[in-house]
Amino acid sequence: MLGIGLKLHRLFLLAVSVMALLQTPADAQLTIEITGAGANRIPVAIADFGGDPGSARTVTSVIRADLERSGLFKMIDPGGQVVTEASSPVFADWKNRGADALAAGSIGASGDGRQEARFRLYDVNKQSALGGSAFVTSNAMLRAAGHRIADMIYEKLTGEPGIFSTRVAYVVRASASRYELHIADADGQNAQVALISKEPIISPSWSPDGGRLAYVSFENKKPVVYVHSLASGKRVVVANFKGSNSAPAWSPDGRKLAVVLSKDGGSQIFTVNTDGSGAQRLTTASAINTEPNFSPDGQFVYFTSDRGGSPQIYRIGVGGGDAQRVSFEGSYNVTPRVSPDGKSMAFISRRDGSFRLSVMDLASRQVQVLTDSHKDESPTFSPNGRMILIATEMGGRGVLSAVSIDGRIKQRLSIAAGDVREPAWGPFNR
Repeated sequence: MLGIGLKLHRLFLLAVSVMALLQTPADAQLTIEITGAGANRIPVAIADFGGDPGSARTVTSVIRADLERSGLFKMIDPGGQVVTEASSPVFADWKNRGADALAAGSIGASGDGRQEARFRLYDVNKQSALGGSAFVTSNAMLRAAGHRIADMIYEKLTGEPGIFSTRVAYVVRASASRYELHIADADGQNAQVALISKEPIISPSWSPDGGRLAYVSFENKKPVVYVHSLASGKRVVVANFKGSNSAPAWSPDGRKLAVVLSKDGGSQIFTVNTDGSGAQRLTTASAINTEPNFSPDGQFVYFTSDRGGSPQIYRIGVGGGDAQRVSFEGSYNVTPRVSPDGKSMAFISRRDGSFRLSVMDLASRQVQVLTDSHKDESPTFSPNGRMILIATEMGGRGVLSAVSIDGRIKQRLSIAAGDVREPAWGPFNR
């Protein structure tokens, strides 16, 4: 049997019971521990916002936590100073505190009974405004407002889109007979349950628009691929052919899925429309072919195969044809995931008997091992390509770990009770 990463060893089976969509789980929020930070962090101060004190505290605490968690910023203590976006900061004071950037703002009532969050970002050294924004929110969405502001600050100061407003999906094994598919904010908060099963849930995959999840269900005593709408809770059978149906991966335009089917014998890569029609076979080698992943331009499908005698990574055109081998370093490389910009590929390699997250520069084929753990699996890129989220183990329990593509910034995400597995990072909010 081909050992296609630890994830595939769980491919036996899954009887899913779809519960009321997006129930809030009790005591199941992810907690994040920062275990590494980047070099040359940007010193930034988030002043206490003006307006309603409770609302202002909620928003500013989210902004500060987001920026600190990124590993790219050194948070400067504002000393309890309240500065609004309408104020004129005393730049000398903030420079003396060590801040290179300052964010100030307020939370005020809007005309329709909701609240308006306003902020402005300043370059302390140049004593000039870098930008700002105002948008309407509600008490229930104050955390979301904080994430949006943190995204804007992140982009202004780094030149890259922020990911604090994105979501992650993951599976929690709450007990021996209870598995839950969760969807949470990128900081692990606001977790909701989308799916509950008595058997393992595997292979969640986000649609490009963030509105649907594909996954594999064994509820009919065989693996079947479903697409689940998060807004309505409705789902569609996408692949229910003879034999195994597994490992769904979305095309960049959201019109197709790459799946692994055994209907013709062996495990082969197919593409199929999201309504289940138009199945087209891509691979033909008499080997195990699995774990497909589209390139960002939609021209290729990367996958794992043992056609050469050991599990390695290959790619094939979306129209089929000859497959090209991609991985050559080492005897065990699986689970390819291409970065959003198409320049890098995350994957799991076996090193000294351990399964570790690695990343390859696709132009130079240079490989860097990013972790020193033992049982990494299920890599998934953040939508800006800076971070990679994986499942791993600590103390015999499943946790999630996030690491930057250069290996410098590290985070660990865990839940007090239960194993956490099968992460999938959602796209940018649209």
